[in-house]
Amino acid sequence: MKKKDLVVIGVILAVILLSFALMQLFKKEGDYVLVRVEGKEVARYSLQIDGEYQLNGGTNVLKIQDGKAYLIYADCPDHLCINQGKVSQNGQTITCLPNRLTITVVSNDGGTWI
Repeated sequence: MKKKDLVVIGVILAVILLSFALMQLFKKEGDYVLVRVEGKEVARYSLQIDGEYQLNGGTNVLKIQDGKAYLIYADCPDHLCINQGKVSQNGQTITCLPNRLTITVVSNDGGTWI
């Protein structure tokens, strides 16, 4: 590797780190979750109201607690959607591909995440 190659790699890494830092600095808490099945909106739930909700005919169960949303049940074989954890920041998404389900955190200011 030449010195110019290292400089280019260093600049790219600096841009990536700066972008990540700015995203963390300006991230916003979401106000509600938007539930979509096969791309169509089927429900909205406030992150301020705790509860459990059966989604997609009972194939998934969404829990909202302390301003965070997460899946506690899924009938899909791999359960990756459950392992995605809790979401509360604007723009964060939980996806269950086998059940064609997405849960996206959105804010009242139009949904921008930065």
